[in-house]
Amino acid sequence: MFRHRYLVVSLWAIGFLVSIPMLLRVEEPLKVGGFSSNRTEAARARLTVERELSGSASQLVVIFKSSDEPIGSPEMQQRIAAAVGPFRDHAHVIDIVLPTENAAQISDDGRTAYALVSLDLPAEEAQRLIPDFERLIVPQSGLQVLLAGGPAFYADIETVSQRDLQRAELIAFPFALMALLFVFGTVVAAFLPLIVGGMGVAAVLMTIFAIAHVTDLSIFVLNLSTMLGLGLAIDYSLFITSRFREELPRSDSVERAVERTMATAGRAIFFSGLTVLIGLSGLIMFDFMFLRSVGIAGVVVVFFSVLAALTLLPALLAIAGSHVERFAVIRRSPEDYHGHGFWARLSRDVMKRPVLILIPTAILLLAFGAPFRHVNISSPDATILPKSTDSRKGFDDLVTAFGPGEISPMLVVFRSPTTVFSPENVSAIHQLVADLQQDPRVVRVEGFAAFPQGVTDEQAFGLVKIQQRAATSGLGARFNQVANNQTAMVLVYTEAYPNSVESKELLAKIRQYPLNGDLTMLVDGGTAEIVDVVNAMYSAFPIAVGFVLLATYIVLFLLFHSVFLPLKAIVMNTLSLLASYGALVWVFQDGHLERLLRFESLGYVEASLPIIMFCILFGLSMDYEVFLLSRVREEWERTGDNTEAVAIGLQRSGRIISSAALIVVVVAISFVSADVILVKALGFGIALAVFLDATIVRALLVPATMRLMGHWNWWRPSFLARLAIPDLHE
Repeated sequence: MFRHRYLVVSLWAIGFLVSIPMLLRVEEPLKVGGFSSNRTEAARARLTVERELSGSASQLVVIFKSSDEPIGSPEMQQRIAAAVGPFRDHAHVIDIVLPTENAAQISDDGRTAYALVSLDLPAEEAQRLIPDFERLIVPQSGLQVLLAGGPAFYADIETVSQRDLQRAELIAFPFALMALLFVFGTVVAAFLPLIVGGMGVAAVLMTIFAIAHVTDLSIFVLNLSTMLGLGLAIDYSLFITSRFREELPRSDSVERAVERTMATAGRAIFFSGLTVLIGLSGLIMFDFMFLRSVGIAGVVVVFFSVLAALTLLPALLAIAGSHVERFAVIRRSPEDYHGHGFWARLSRDVMKRPVLILIPTAILLLAFGAPFRHVNISSPDATILPKSTDSRKGFDDLVTAFGPGEISPMLVVFRSPTTVFSPENVSAIHQLVADLQQDPRVVRVEGFAAFPQGVTDEQAFGLVKIQQRAATSGLGARFNQVANNQTAMVLVYTEAYPNSVESKELLAKIRQYPLNGDLTMLVDGGTAEIVDVVNAMYSAFPIAVGFVLLATYIVLFLLFHSVFLPLKAIVMNTLSLLASYGALVWVFQDGHLERLLRFESLGYVEASLPIIMFCILFGLSMDYEVFLLSRVREEWERTGDNTEAVAIGLQRSGRIISSAALIVVVVAISFVSADVILVKALGFGIALAVFLDATIVRALLVPATMRLMGHWNWWRPSFLARLAIPDLHE
């Protein structure tokens, strides 16, 4: 890198210029959604309805609010029909069910109604059609029209996510620069990490743009790529630049200083990047596009962050040379390079009374994590959006006018190898319907064999046969949408929200209901999707955790030549991660700090958040462990004194680790400004975990545990010695 420094910088600059056209439209190939899997029961039920009953791939909900006369009046019904009349000519519209066809679609107060527009595209794709439908709405006097439902929700998610990203970038860059100026004290040194971070993020986004044309990637990877890419690139640049400034005065040339820097800090960064990459690659194992996207993007981010730190940065340092100290704004003491500064004194004080420090500190972190014991894990809905978006307004209007169960009824699908119209099968379905109609958690039941209470099984069979004959003769076309010879479906509208305990208990009752005849049953709907997604995610989570822990242990063993240090690092990371999990529940589920962080509590933690936070934070926290222990190990090999090695290693890396953590916290905190609660919670969780890790864990727990372990820190069986990777100077 030193010999070819101008060529290296030129290649990165050319790459940056080439990426600009793609950066301007990087969001175009990205997808929204990705929170579901086709392997769940809910998904199989949905696909069965689409295949067997010509059901729609998604539904747009058109909400009407009257400002003058009752919405059920003939004149108002004409206005409603006229307002959405042009929708019928749209190429992707299959069917429209107006309030005139189903009185249940008109609220009790007569002021709100909704129409269901069936589309032949999944909601993730149909969201691109929302501008078309907004243009097609024909304004009517006294009638307010809003678009809601899956397609509108995904359209708003994309719009708000892009707005969040732009706002976060405007906050992150200037604050990151101020933090770098404070850390380095000179303008030249501060700008180098920012240049490396900017070019690294550009390379990441260009690669994501290319990958998104080959496989589906979520729109949320833009937020993650910027947050993690900027944080990691600046982190790595910070460590290398600091080590270069340390080596420069004691080297006989700039070339020698670059060489020694890359042989020490560069080596540590390579392995720390490997640990972060391992953590994020665990997400690729999940059968959910959203999680898989984060994993793929994370691997790309780490690759380019490490690549930029190991190629572009040493080339820039080679060009800058001693000018890296130019334009000083803060004078730094040289005590950081010796063993007599604040961090050394702190570590020695901790190591004098390790048990007294270790136990209260561990208890404090466990106390932070205690709220996680009552976590309620669920999937997202429109409530993760700000109230100003149309889809959220529509969601709230439906809940206010019809109750929380109207937004996503349970869809019960029956299949028979013979015919659903046999007396035994009609009776079995009717018995379930009658049972549900008497359940206080159910508002109403619609669909196959859903007749008023008091109808007997024999009467239900007769009525179903009449409906079947009417549909066959063309007089009851709607009946064909709820049943054919082998398939039938029922819609169950509940009193509670889909993610409520009551709805989940009702779902369990339906799925466990003993059916007579030769029927099989599948259940879809909001509640079923939530339960199935959570079960599917967390059945795969232990496998991902096991993979990450084992791979991380192996990498750290190869780096530190120790059996116990990797175990200690894993335990330390687990404590800081648990603390951030507890804070996530305390804030975003329990609703504390709502006013300060500008959000409304969801009452649950979004299902993917703990998984994403584990995979990101486990690797990110291990970053600091690698940086710290690399310096400690250098001193251990030089002195053979465990206590002094910890003190000097912490002194030489303490300020840099704190500064690196400060940068990551600044970048992550900028995403707390997001309007999408999922992004806000992720930024908050990462910022808190990194803060705890770089302060309480590194400053208190690590010195205490390493003092208690003594020489066991560096122990390994002789037969494993040949497996460890030798240092470059060896």
